[in-house]
Amino acid sequence: MEKKDNSGVLFTNNKREKETHPHYNGKATINGTEYYVSSWVKEGKNGKFLSLSFKPVQEQPVQSGRPNYGNKDFDDFLNNL
Repeated sequence: MEKKDNSGVLFTNNKREKETHPHYNGKATINGTEYYVSSWVKEGKNGKFLSLSFKPVQEQPVQSGRPNYGNKDFDDFLNNL
């Protein structure tokens, strides 16, 4: 299957064992980065809706136990604490 940018797929989660597990899962490519996608069917005051969660397939490495915020000045500040 071709990975088209800014698109993805969801499939029924047949391994769902707990209420906290997603109803659907799959992958999406957004701006060239691949993400795992999880989705839950929820009930709101206006009816049912889908709640989504995205997690990068390739996590960014963490240096010295601190997250990389993508801001050099802020990262330098944290590293000098």
